[in-house]
Amino acid sequence: MQILRTPEDRFSGLEDWPFAPHHVDITDPRLGTLRVAHAEAGPAGGPVVLCLHGEPTWSYLYRRMLPPLAAAGFRAIAPDLVGFGRSDKPAGREAFSYAAHVHWLVQWFDRLDLHRVTLFCQDWGGLLGLRLVAARPDRFARVAVANTWLPTGEPPSEAFLAWQAYSQRVPLFDCGWIVNGGTARGISASAKAAYDAPFPDERFKAGARAFPMLVPTSPTMEGAAENRKAWVVLEQWTKPFLTLFGDSDPVTAGAERAFQARVPGARGQPHRLMQRAGHFLQEDVGPELAEALIGWCGQS
Repeated sequence: MQILRTPEDRFSGLEDWPFAPHHVDITDPRLGTLRVAHAEAGPAGGPVVLCLHGEPTWSYLYRRMLPPLAAAGFRAIAPDLVGFGRSDKPAGREAFSYAAHVHWLVQWFDRLDLHRVTLFCQDWGGLLGLRLVAARPDRFARVAVANTWLPTGEPPSEAFLAWQAYSQRVPLFDCGWIVNGGTARGISASAKAAYDAPFPDERFKAGARAFPMLVPTSPTMEGAAENRKAWVVLEQWTKPFLTLFGDSDPVTAGAERAFQARVPGARGQPHRLMQRAGHFLQEDVGPELAEALIGWCGQS
């Protein structure tokens, strides 16, 4: 299968994006070597905050969170999932599965040898990041979730079904337009262009097209059983667990209450419902999210 790599000049001069890429090679038994990119800010020896993006974004989503986290002394790391951002992009949709994404992320995490990590995850960043926590629980100090869930086959919301149908039928998968539509406050034309930058043409979007169909929407789908096992870990999780959801996200509305009820470590935490914040709340309230994380890490 062809492995595509976005030309580096596509990332030149992006709005508010001064971060040089770091690269880690991982291996896949079907695809061979894959290069995974990540952005990083802050002191190399600082406590790690791992920021995981989802669909159809990349680490650019964290451009307003990395600088304040770094200024507070954290080593803030935001990887690009395989198929997104500066990371390699298999050209065939058959390369992408829930299990493959978990395998790629765990392998990348192990290569960086990260410990005492604070996780911040949103959208598919949660579907993958919470699986990472379940696989490596001793390597995490705390977890913060935003506009995400760990599905085990529950019936999806009408908003998600509409998004899923749209993602498969639209001839041009316009990532900048999609991100803008998932905010409460809108984004600039330059930011829209930055979300389009990783994808020179539709050939590069196999991963973005695949993600909506990988969400386990029935108990027998791939990933559902594994997520049920991950929930067993989360339902015994006593380390700090925080929800920072947006008040204007129809896709994940109410999921914060389920996390608060099911995860022991969520009890007594300073949960917040961020105001005027849509699905991509990092765009709407990025600095406020960073401030909330910094204060929480200092208290917990």
